Amino acid sequence: MRLATVLTPMSDENLQLAAQCGVTDVVHRYPGNDIATLRAAKQRIAAFGMSLSVVEGYLPIENIKLGCDDGRELELLKTLIRQMAELDIRLLCYNFMTGTDWVRTRVNAPERGGAKVTAFALSEVDAAMRLGYKPADSRLDELARKLTPAGLWDQLERLLNALLPVAEECGVTLAMHPDDPPLPELLGKPRIMHSIEGFERLIRLAPSPANAICFCQGTFAAMGVDIPATIRLLGPHIKYVHFRDVRGSRESFAETFHDNGPTDMAAAMRAYREVGFNGPMRPDHVPQMVGEDDGEPGYTMLGRLFAYGYIRGLMHATA
Repeated sequence: MRLATVLTPMSDENLQLAAQCGVTDVVHRYPGNDIATLRAAKQRIAAFGMSLSVVEGYLPIENIKLGCDDGRELELLKTLIRQMAELDIRLLCYNFMTGTDWVRTRVNAPERGGAKVTAFALSEVDAAMRLGYKPADSRLDELARKLTPAGLWDQLERLLNALLPVAEECGVTLAMHPDDPPLPELLGKPRIMHSIEGFERLIRLAPSPANAICFCQGTFAAMGVDIPATIRLLGPHIKYVHFRDVRGSRESFAETFHDNGPTDMAAAMRAYREVGFNGPMRPDHVPQMVGEDDGEPGYTMLGRLFAYGYIRGLMHATA
């Protein structure tokens, strides 16, 4: 398995820090439809001795989820997959949450030593903060509220039927991220990727080596499942890992330091080894530490440095 990261910002300093900590793979947000942007990022990352191996986030996919795409979003995704293949970038991570991305109701919950973490409470959902994403278009928001789970599954099946042949031809894997928080409905909108059963259905829906899972460990922990057992259950289909932990339930939880949550992280790492996972694994959300109040909650750098060392240590200890 390979230590990966997202960097916000992707500055020279952060790239150098990641390389110094043993990171090998870097994640890039959707670059738009000009391959020059992705090519330049790949070259820049390579200059620091690392590889650009994942595209994740900000994808042109919202209309597809809602069943109102006129074909433009689908073509953009096909173009992206072909461009990724041309540049030898082999993993595309997406989600099927309508109208939102990951949702939190607090960004300053206290953690060890006064660090701040993001948290979610269903009882406070009216004050939910969507981090890193601009508010949904009101028209799309209305359409999302009219969706049913069955309709969402139909849209997902159409997307996979259209994209998987291109992904297979190009050697690119599509990795589905779970709903975060993993609730069957949020803010009046249905969700379908909030349980183990949902991911089993995803795999049955389109049996293909290009149809895979992003195992966001903190989201699965919020489901209340046994993490090592779930890794073993879904193992052959896990191609990308967000390695993190939360304390609480799907209705109310807070992020933790990687070594300070309820999950046996060493057991989880051993499970990844047992199922033969050899893809990129990134820290995902991290605590905001002293001096980082102006940073993006969940994505500041000091907590990421701690996470690199912790994850790398577990990788070595279980090899």
